[in-house]
Amino acid sequence: MSDQRQKNWDSIRGDGAFDVIVVGGGINGVGVYRELALQELRVLIVERGDFCSGCSAAPSRMIHGGLRYLENGEFNLVRESLRERDALLKNASHLVHPLPTVIPINSIFSGLMNSAASFFGISGKPSSRGAIPIKIGLSLYDWVTRTSRLLPVHTFRSKSATRAKWPELMPGLKFSATYHDAWISHPERLGIELLTDVAREAAQCVALNYAEIRPAGDGFTVRNALTNETLPVSARMIVNATGAWLDDTISQISGKTGQEPLVSGTKGSHLIIDNPELQAELAGHMVYFENSDGRVCIVFPYLGKVLAGSTDIRVKSAKRVSCTPEEQDYILGSLQLVFPGIEIASSDVVFSYAGIRPLPKSDHDFTGRISRGHFTRRIEGTVPQLCMIGGKWTTFRAFAEQAADEILKELNVRRKTATLALPIGGGKDYPREKGALEKELVSTFGATAERSAYLAAVYGTNARNVLRFCQLRDDDQLIDEALPLTFAEAAYLIRHEFVETLSDLVLRRTSFAIDGRLSRDLIDGLTALLCKELGLSAQDADRQRSALIDELEAYHGVTGQMLESRNLNRSKLCV
Repeated sequence: MSDQRQKNWDSIRGDGAFDVIVVGGGINGVGVYRELALQELRVLIVERGDFCSGCSAAPSRMIHGGLRYLENGEFNLVRESLRERDALLKNASHLVHPLPTVIPINSIFSGLMNSAASFFGISGKPSSRGAIPIKIGLSLYDWVTRTSRLLPVHTFRSKSATRAKWPELMPGLKFSATYHDAWISHPERLGIELLTDVAREAAQCVALNYAEIRPAGDGFTVRNALTNETLPVSARMIVNATGAWLDDTISQISGKTGQEPLVSGTKGSHLIIDNPELQAELAGHMVYFENSDGRVCIVFPYLGKVLAGSTDIRVKSAKRVSCTPEEQDYILGSLQLVFPGIEIASSDVVFSYAGIRPLPKSDHDFTGRISRGHFTRRIEGTVPQLCMIGGKWTTFRAFAEQAADEILKELNVRRKTATLALPIGGGKDYPREKGALEKELVSTFGATAERSAYLAAVYGTNARNVLRFCQLRDDDQLIDEALPLTFAEAAYLIRHEFVETLSDLVLRRTSFAIDGRLSRDLIDGLTALLCKELGLSAQDADRQRSALIDELEAYHGVTGQMLESRNLNRSKLCV
């Protein structure tokens, strides 16, 4: 158990009384935890696994206004999403970046009645969108941000102009439209930065991963899953932010059964593809297109590879999921529709992931019609429970603010801090001039230009703290010669960012698994470091290493053979 965790556990042991307990450490739970903590309440957040390890680790990695929500008539959601997108571009500019997006168009009038169909309650799949409805939608998109625009307005290209820029784009297109949204490089890290901000600004609050809460008399107990120790805790209100598991949590906390379900999830899977020809053809753009079944799909450059998705499949129960071979074929097949001249093989897939979207219960036949909006539901009890239903990554702060304001009203506490313009983590004081932070890291700390660029992109202005920490250690050497990560930097993550397992470090604090560069050697190096930093026995270290390798194969399509081959490939490059 880390020193950071021991300190948090001891804080509960000393005083188990909290104003609010947040159950669920995904992005919605972390968001409301931050909102309440900054109002000077004493808040405990409890997460059964690692922070941002469930659905929050499986988004499309887009921060967007929701262009297609216009078709469902959800204008308020689009307005809110665009406001929150622009806020994240300012508040977390090291992690959230503009993303030019091209829409291939092969008709003119098709889809004009999609919005009307939605208005009259028709739940089937919409018609293919033609130039006119797309033009109307993009014009509305631009109009919403007219007074505080951060990104360029949309443009249309003719067939010849489109072909000049994207020669391999689908045959039969008549036009293309380009607009701007945003993408997030390391979503799980943004969640961790929210938590570390709270740790710095609100020391009275406690964040625990690998813990569970249970009712006990008029209060609760919290169980440390790493040691099995339990402690009594109390709260004036509970926030249920467990996403797809929300209905299960209602029963667990309140003891009430037989309640009408509030959540009906859909499964979304994504692929990370190593295909230089496809990456070059994208030319720095996302392509936003319709598959043959009417499902909107995406493909865009991501951390030196290509991200493609996604599926939208109803699920009956909440559980951990993976991308199935059928889903992988579906996504690869969609890419062949949009780039038929580029050969994309299953062997190009270096990583896959899947999660369950915690959508409101809905009877819509076509899952794309289900709202991505959010709302709360109060469950009465000895300790009232406020349930957070729906939502998406882009709007986590707005949803957290909404839930927090309801709780503040209930507790008769006046809001002290607004968060719309509040920087997140390494976004604080992030310089506007491109490359300025990298130059500072080179001049102040003597870091190489390559390492400075990497640290600035991952940590923002917090890269200064990382380098200060690294300079005080004698192990600031690369773990793997092909990667920028040093032992000292990994030790910083373990000590300051709630790391308790090897999976935390590999899958959520760093990006070398998702970007396809994780190797057996890197796993071995990180295992040895984790063992040293957390005082693990050799047996515990081997168990964690085996668990990670099994997890990579079962849930991310990364086999032991793939990990070994990356070692061999690097050895050949060094010869």
